[in-house]
Amino acid sequence: MIATAQLLALRLRSHGLMARGPRLSVHDVATRMLAVQAQDLAQGAWALGIRARGSALRDVHRALERGELIRASSLRGTLHFLAARDLRWMLGITAPREIAAAGPRLRQFELDDPALRRARSVTESLLGDRTALPRAEYLRGLEAAGIPTGGQRGYHLIWWLSQSGIVCWGPARGTGQGLVLTEEWIGDSVELAGDDALRELAGRYLAGHGPATDSDLAWWAGMPLSQARTAIRLAGADLIELQHRGVTHWATARTMDEASDHVVRRLRIPKTTHALPGYDEYLLGYRDRSAAIPEEYVDRVTTGRNGIFHPTVLARGRVIATWRRSDSAGRTTATIEPFRELTAPDSLAFARSAAAFERFHSGI
Repeated sequence: MIATAQLLALRLRSHGLMARGPRLSVHDVATRMLAVQAQDLAQGAWALGIRARGSALRDVHRALERGELIRASSLRGTLHFLAARDLRWMLGITAPREIAAAGPRLRQFELDDPALRRARSVTESLLGDRTALPRAEYLRGLEAAGIPTGGQRGYHLIWWLSQSGIVCWGPARGTGQGLVLTEEWIGDSVELAGDDALRELAGRYLAGHGPATDSDLAWWAGMPLSQARTAIRLAGADLIELQHRGVTHWATARTMDEASDHVVRRLRIPKTTHALPGYDEYLLGYRDRSAAIPEEYVDRVTTGRNGIFHPTVLARGRVIATWRRSDSAGRTTATIEPFRELTAPDSLAFARSAAAFERFHSGI
Protein backbone atom coordinates (compact mmCIF):
# COMPACT_ATOMS: atom_id res chain seq x y z
CA MET A 1 0.00 0.00 0.00
CA ILE A 2 1.37 3.42 -0.92
CA ALA A 3 0.15 6.80 0.28
CA THR A 4 -0.74 9.67 -2.06
CA ALA A 5 2.57 11.34 -1.20
CA GLN A 6 4.43 8.27 -2.45
CA LEU A 7 2.32 8.09 -5.60
CA LEU A 8 3.05 11.71 -6.48
CA ALA A 9 6.74 11.41 -5.65
CA LEU A 10 7.06 8.44 -7.97
CA ARG A 11 5.11 10.19 -10.74
CA LEU A 12 7.35 13.25 -10.48
CA ARG A 13 10.30 10.93 -11.00
CA SER A 14 8.72 9.16 -13.98
CA HIS A 15 7.85 12.51 -15.58
CA GLY A 16 11.38 13.83 -15.16
CA LEU A 17 10.10 16.67 -12.97
CA MET A 18 12.49 16.13 -10.08
CA ALA A 19 14.91 18.85 -9.09
CA ARG A 20 17.74 16.40 -9.73
CA GLY A 21 18.31 13.66 -12.21
CA PRO A 22 20.01 12.96 -15.52
CA ARG A 23 19.98 15.71 -18.12
CA LEU A 24 17.92 14.60 -21.10
CA SER A 25 17.58 16.00 -24.60
CA VAL A 26 14.12 16.83 -25.91
CA HIS A 27 14.34 13.67 -28.02
CA ASP A 28 15.22 11.65 -24.91
CA VAL A 29 12.18 13.09 -23.15
CA ALA A 30 9.86 12.16 -26.01
CA THR A 31 11.32 8.65 -25.99
CA ARG A 32 10.91 8.29 -22.22
CA MET A 33 7.34 9.64 -22.22
CA LEU A 34 6.46 7.75 -25.44
CA ALA A 35 4.06 10.55 -26.43
CA VAL A 36 3.57 14.12 -25.19
CA GLN A 37 0.26 15.82 -25.91
CA ALA A 38 0.84 18.76 -28.24
CA GLN A 39 -2.27 19.96 -30.06
CA ASP A 40 -0.97 23.41 -29.02
CA LEU A 41 2.49 23.51 -30.57
CA ALA A 42 4.03 26.05 -28.17
CA GLN A 43 2.62 24.34 -25.08
CA GLY A 44 3.79 20.95 -26.30
CA ALA A 45 7.29 22.29 -26.90
CA TRP A 46 7.46 23.57 -23.30
CA ALA A 47 6.20 20.18 -22.04
CA LEU A 48 9.37 18.74 -23.59
CA GLY A 49 11.55 21.63 -22.47
CA ILE A 50 10.54 21.58 -18.82
CA ARG A 51 11.61 17.92 -18.66
CA ALA A 52 14.83 18.51 -20.62
CA ARG A 53 16.54 20.83 -18.15
CA GLY A 54 18.66 23.51 -19.77
CA SER A 55 17.11 23.03 -23.21
CA ALA A 56 15.72 25.76 -25.45
CA LEU A 57 13.06 25.98 -28.10
CA ARG A 58 15.77 25.85 -30.74
CA ASP A 59 16.57 22.31 -29.53
CA VAL A 60 12.99 21.25 -30.32
CA HIS A 61 13.28 22.85 -33.76
CA ARG A 62 16.59 21.09 -34.44
CA ALA A 63 15.15 17.70 -33.45
CA LEU A 64 12.22 18.33 -35.79
CA GLU A 65 14.52 19.41 -38.62
CA ARG A 66 16.66 16.29 -38.21
CA GLY A 67 13.59 14.07 -38.29
CA GLU A 68 14.23 12.73 -34.76
CA LEU A 69 11.04 14.25 -33.42
CA ILE A 70 7.65 14.58 -35.11
CA ARG A 71 4.11 15.59 -34.20
CA ALA A 72 1.28 13.25 -35.17
CA SER A 73 -2.22 12.13 -34.21
CA SER A 74 -0.86 9.03 -32.54
CA LEU A 75 -3.23 8.71 -29.55
CA ARG A 76 -6.96 9.48 -29.21
CA GLY A 77 -6.80 11.21 -32.60
CA THR A 78 -4.98 14.08 -30.87
CA LEU A 79 -1.62 15.56 -31.84
CA HIS A 80 1.35 14.42 -29.76
CA PHE A 81 5.09 14.87 -29.93
CA LEU A 82 6.91 11.57 -30.16
CA ALA A 83 10.20 10.11 -31.30
CA ALA A 84 9.81 9.64 -35.04
CA ARG A 85 10.95 6.03 -34.94
CA ASP A 86 7.97 5.11 -32.69
CA LEU A 87 5.20 6.39 -34.95
CA ARG A 88 4.50 3.37 -37.14
CA TRP A 89 4.09 0.72 -34.45
CA MET A 90 1.98 3.05 -32.30
CA LEU A 91 -0.37 3.78 -35.19
CA GLY A 92 -0.60 0.03 -35.74
CA ILE A 93 -2.28 -0.22 -32.32
CA THR A 94 -4.38 2.93 -32.24
CA ALA A 95 -5.22 4.02 -35.80
CA PRO A 96 -7.54 1.22 -37.03
CA ARG A 97 -10.03 1.93 -34.25
CA GLU A 98 -9.81 5.70 -34.74
CA ILE A 99 -10.33 5.48 -38.50
CA ALA A 100 -13.28 3.09 -38.16
CA ALA A 101 -14.95 5.36 -35.60
CA ALA A 102 -14.47 8.37 -37.89
CA GLY A 103 -16.15 6.71 -40.87
CA PRO A 104 -19.51 8.50 -40.55
CA ARG A 105 -17.80 11.84 -40.04
CA LEU A 106 -15.60 11.36 -43.11
CA ARG A 107 -18.59 10.41 -45.23
CA GLN A 108 -20.36 13.56 -44.04
CA PHE A 109 -17.61 15.50 -45.84
CA GLU A 110 -17.89 13.23 -48.92
CA LEU A 111 -14.57 11.62 -48.10
CA ASP A 112 -15.24 8.13 -49.39
CA ASP A 113 -12.53 5.71 -50.52
CA PRO A 114 -12.07 7.19 -54.03
CA ALA A 115 -11.83 10.73 -52.59
CA LEU A 116 -9.28 9.63 -50.01
CA ARG A 117 -7.20 7.77 -52.59
CA ARG A 118 -7.21 10.88 -54.76
CA ALA A 119 -6.13 13.05 -51.82
CA ARG A 120 -3.30 10.63 -51.03
CA SER A 121 -2.03 10.70 -54.61
CA VAL A 122 -2.05 14.50 -54.74
CA THR A 123 -0.41 14.69 -51.30
CA GLU A 124 2.42 12.42 -52.39
CA SER A 125 3.03 14.71 -55.36
CA LEU A 126 2.93 17.88 -53.26
CA LEU A 127 5.23 16.59 -50.51
CA GLY A 128 7.62 14.45 -52.53
CA ASP A 129 11.40 14.92 -52.37
CA ARG A 130 11.23 15.71 -48.63
CA THR A 131 9.13 18.83 -49.15
CA ALA A 132 7.67 20.29 -45.95
CA LEU A 133 4.63 22.51 -46.51
CA PRO A 134 2.83 24.67 -43.92
CA ARG A 135 -0.85 23.84 -43.55
CA ALA A 136 -2.15 26.78 -45.57
CA GLU A 137 0.23 26.14 -48.47
CA TYR A 138 -0.57 22.44 -48.48
CA LEU A 139 -4.32 23.11 -48.55
CA ARG A 140 -3.85 25.54 -51.43
CA GLY A 141 -2.08 22.76 -53.28
CA LEU A 142 -5.06 20.43 -52.76
CA GLU A 143 -7.45 23.13 -53.96
CA ALA A 144 -5.34 23.73 -57.07
CA ALA A 145 -5.60 20.00 -57.81
CA GLY A 146 -9.40 20.18 -57.61
CA ILE A 147 -9.78 18.81 -54.06
CA PRO A 148 -12.09 21.04 -51.93
CA THR A 149 -10.82 21.80 -48.41
CA GLY A 150 -13.40 24.22 -47.05
CA GLY A 151 -15.70 23.70 -44.07
CA GLN A 152 -13.25 21.49 -42.12
CA ARG A 153 -12.88 19.13 -45.07
CA GLY A 154 -9.16 19.95 -45.20
CA TYR A 155 -8.79 19.25 -41.49
CA HIS A 156 -10.38 15.82 -41.86
CA LEU A 157 -8.24 15.02 -44.87
CA ILE A 158 -5.05 15.79 -42.94
CA TRP A 159 -6.35 13.81 -39.97
CA TRP A 160 -7.03 10.73 -42.12
CA LEU A 161 -3.67 11.00 -43.87
CA SER A 162 -1.97 11.26 -40.49
CA GLN A 163 -3.89 8.34 -38.95
CA SER A 164 -3.06 6.29 -42.02
CA GLY A 165 0.64 6.93 -41.51
CA ILE A 166 1.02 8.83 -44.77
CA VAL A 167 1.90 12.26 -43.34
CA CYS A 168 3.05 13.81 -40.08
CA TRP A 169 4.11 17.26 -38.92
CA GLY A 170 7.84 17.75 -39.26
CA PRO A 171 10.21 20.75 -39.28
CA ALA A 172 9.27 24.21 -38.06
CA ARG A 173 7.90 26.47 -40.75
CA GLY A 174 7.10 29.99 -39.60
CA THR A 175 5.04 29.79 -36.41
CA GLY A 176 3.89 26.26 -37.23
CA GLN A 177 5.25 23.10 -38.80
CA GLY A 178 5.57 21.66 -42.25
CA LEU A 179 3.56 18.63 -43.31
CA VAL A 180 5.83 15.84 -44.58
CA LEU A 181 5.58 12.32 -45.98
CA THR A 182 6.40 9.83 -43.25
CA GLU A 183 8.06 7.33 -45.59
CA GLU A 184 10.51 10.02 -46.71
CA TRP A 185 10.98 11.88 -43.46
CA ILE A 186 11.25 9.01 -40.98
CA GLY A 187 14.23 6.86 -41.70
CA ASP A 188 14.75 4.37 -38.86
CA SER A 189 11.44 2.95 -37.56
CA VAL A 190 10.90 0.50 -34.73
CA GLU A 191 9.20 -2.60 -36.10
CA LEU A 192 6.70 -3.99 -33.60
CA ALA A 193 3.29 -5.59 -33.93
CA GLY A 194 0.79 -7.68 -31.97
CA ASP A 195 1.78 -8.62 -28.43
CA ASP A 196 5.24 -7.09 -28.82
CA ALA A 197 3.70 -3.69 -29.61
CA LEU A 198 1.26 -3.89 -26.70
CA ARG A 199 4.07 -4.86 -24.33
CA GLU A 200 6.13 -1.89 -25.50
CA LEU A 201 3.17 0.48 -25.18
CA ALA A 202 2.45 -0.47 -21.57
CA GLY A 203 6.08 -0.51 -20.50
CA ARG A 204 6.92 2.83 -22.07
CA TYR A 205 3.74 4.51 -20.82
CA LEU A 206 4.44 3.40 -17.26
CA ALA A 207 8.12 4.36 -17.51
CA GLY A 208 7.09 7.94 -18.30
CA HIS A 209 3.87 8.17 -16.27
CA GLY A 210 3.75 5.47 -13.59
CA PRO A 211 2.45 4.59 -11.14
CA ALA A 212 -0.79 4.41 -13.10
CA THR A 213 -3.79 2.09 -13.44
CA ASP A 214 -5.02 -0.01 -16.32
CA SER A 215 -7.86 2.50 -16.65
CA ASP A 216 -5.34 5.33 -16.98
CA LEU A 217 -3.54 3.47 -19.76
CA ALA A 218 -6.82 2.76 -21.55
CA TRP A 219 -7.75 6.46 -21.43
CA TRP A 220 -4.32 7.66 -22.52
CA ALA A 221 -4.00 5.26 -25.44
CA GLY A 222 -7.67 5.44 -26.44
CA MET A 223 -8.03 1.68 -26.26
CA PRO A 224 -10.55 -0.67 -24.62
CA LEU A 225 -9.86 -1.48 -20.99
CA SER A 226 -9.52 -5.16 -21.87
CA GLN A 227 -6.71 -4.36 -24.31
CA ALA A 228 -4.96 -2.14 -21.75
CA ARG A 229 -5.09 -4.98 -19.25
CA THR A 230 -3.61 -7.33 -21.82
CA ALA A 231 -0.80 -4.86 -22.49
CA ILE A 232 0.02 -4.61 -18.77
CA ARG A 233 -0.06 -8.38 -18.41
CA LEU A 234 2.37 -8.73 -21.31
CA ALA A 235 4.73 -6.19 -19.72
CA GLY A 236 4.29 -7.77 -16.29
CA ALA A 237 7.83 -9.10 -15.91
CA ASP A 238 9.17 -5.53 -15.86
CA LEU A 239 6.44 -4.06 -13.64
CA ILE A 240 5.79 -3.67 -9.92
CA GLU A 241 2.23 -3.83 -8.60
CA LEU A 242 1.26 -1.17 -6.03
CA GLN A 243 -1.94 -0.45 -4.13
CA HIS A 244 -3.21 3.11 -3.65
CA ARG A 245 -6.59 3.76 -2.06
CA GLY A 246 -7.58 0.19 -2.77
CA VAL A 247 -6.82 0.47 -6.50
CA THR A 248 -4.03 -1.41 -8.28
CA HIS A 249 -1.38 0.80 -9.83
CA TRP A 250 1.67 -0.24 -11.82
CA ALA A 251 5.17 1.17 -12.04
CA THR A 252 8.25 -0.08 -13.80
CA ALA A 253 10.83 -1.96 -11.76
CA ARG A 254 13.41 0.57 -12.93
CA THR A 255 11.40 3.48 -11.52
CA MET A 256 11.14 1.73 -8.18
CA ASP A 257 14.85 0.88 -8.20
CA GLU A 258 15.77 4.51 -8.94
CA ALA A 259 13.50 5.94 -6.24
CA SER A 260 15.45 6.73 -3.11
CA ASP A 261 14.35 5.52 0.33
CA HIS A 262 13.45 9.00 1.60
CA VAL A 263 10.95 9.39 -1.27
CA VAL A 264 9.37 5.96 -1.20
CA ARG A 265 9.50 5.02 2.47
CA ARG A 266 9.32 8.31 4.36
CA LEU A 267 6.50 9.69 2.19
CA ARG A 268 8.31 12.93 1.41
CA ILE A 269 7.43 14.71 -1.84
CA PRO A 270 10.31 16.66 -3.40
CA LYS A 271 9.98 20.43 -2.94
CA THR A 272 9.75 21.15 -6.64
CA THR A 273 7.66 23.85 -8.31
CA HIS A 274 6.96 23.97 -12.03
CA ALA A 275 5.08 26.32 -14.36
CA LEU A 276 3.55 23.52 -16.42
CA PRO A 277 2.12 24.11 -19.90
CA GLY A 278 -1.50 23.63 -20.76
CA TYR A 279 -2.42 20.04 -21.64
CA ASP A 280 0.58 18.71 -19.74
CA GLU A 281 0.95 14.95 -19.43
CA TYR A 282 1.12 15.26 -15.64
CA LEU A 283 -2.66 15.77 -15.78
CA LEU A 284 -3.67 14.58 -19.25
CA GLY A 285 -1.78 11.33 -18.84
CA TYR A 286 -4.41 9.86 -16.49
CA ARG A 287 -8.10 9.21 -16.36
CA ASP A 288 -8.10 9.77 -12.60
CA ARG A 289 -6.36 13.08 -11.77
CA SER A 290 -7.61 13.42 -8.21
CA ALA A 291 -4.23 12.77 -6.59
CA ALA A 292 -2.77 15.86 -8.27
CA ILE A 293 -5.78 18.19 -8.27
CA PRO A 294 -8.74 18.26 -5.86
CA GLU A 295 -12.20 18.08 -7.41
CA GLU A 296 -13.10 21.61 -6.29
CA TYR A 297 -10.34 23.09 -8.47
CA VAL A 298 -10.90 21.09 -11.66
CA ASP A 299 -13.06 23.81 -13.23
CA ARG A 300 -10.26 26.31 -12.69
CA VAL A 301 -7.90 24.17 -14.76
CA THR A 302 -10.30 23.14 -17.53
CA THR A 303 -12.82 25.93 -17.96
CA GLY A 304 -16.34 24.58 -18.27
CA ARG A 305 -14.81 21.12 -18.67
CA ASN A 306 -14.66 21.83 -22.39
CA GLY A 307 -11.40 20.02 -23.02
CA ILE A 308 -9.22 23.14 -22.80
CA PHE A 309 -6.55 22.69 -20.11
CA HIS A 310 -4.89 25.86 -18.89
CA PRO A 311 -1.24 26.12 -17.84
CA THR A 312 -0.87 25.14 -14.20
CA VAL A 313 1.53 25.60 -11.32
CA LEU A 314 2.69 22.37 -9.75
CA ALA A 315 4.13 22.47 -6.23
CA ARG A 316 5.21 19.33 -4.40
CA GLY A 317 3.32 17.19 -6.88
CA ARG A 318 -0.02 19.01 -6.63
CA VAL A 319 -1.62 21.71 -8.76
CA ILE A 320 -1.91 24.90 -6.70
CA ALA A 321 -2.70 27.52 -9.36
CA THR A 322 -3.09 28.37 -13.01
CA TRP A 323 -0.90 30.90 -14.76
CA ARG A 324 -0.69 32.86 -17.97
CA ARG A 325 1.92 34.74 -19.95
CA SER A 326 1.22 38.15 -21.44
CA ASP A 327 3.20 40.70 -23.47
CA SER A 328 2.61 44.41 -23.08
CA ALA A 329 4.76 47.39 -24.09
CA GLY A 330 7.62 45.09 -24.94
CA ARG A 331 7.56 43.46 -21.52
CA THR A 332 6.65 39.85 -20.81
CA THR A 333 4.96 39.00 -17.53
CA ALA A 334 3.82 35.74 -15.98
CA THR A 335 0.70 36.07 -13.88
CA ILE A 336 -0.29 33.42 -11.37
CA GLU A 337 -3.90 32.79 -10.32
CA PRO A 338 -3.65 30.74 -7.12
CA PHE A 339 -6.38 28.55 -5.70
CA ARG A 340 -5.57 29.93 -2.26
CA GLU A 341 -3.09 32.42 -0.82
CA LEU A 342 0.45 31.44 -1.75
CA THR A 343 3.29 31.17 0.68
CA ALA A 344 6.34 33.34 0.02
CA PRO A 345 8.46 30.28 -0.94
CA ASP A 346 5.81 29.14 -3.46
CA SER A 347 5.67 32.63 -5.02
CA LEU A 348 9.44 32.74 -5.33
CA ALA A 349 9.59 29.21 -6.75
CA PHE A 350 6.95 30.07 -9.35
CA ALA A 351 8.93 33.15 -10.41
CA ARG A 352 11.97 30.94 -10.95
CA SER A 353 10.03 28.44 -13.03
CA ALA A 354 8.42 31.20 -15.10
CA ALA A 355 11.92 32.59 -15.73
CA ALA A 356 12.97 29.12 -16.94
CA PHE A 357 10.02 29.21 -19.35
CA GLU A 358 11.24 32.58 -20.72
CA ARG A 359 14.80 31.28 -21.10
CA PHE A 360 13.49 28.28 -23.00
CA HIS A 361 11.67 30.43 -25.53
CA SER A 362 14.39 33.06 -25.83
CA GLY A 363 17.16 30.48 -26.15
CA ILE A 364 19.24 32.21 -23.48
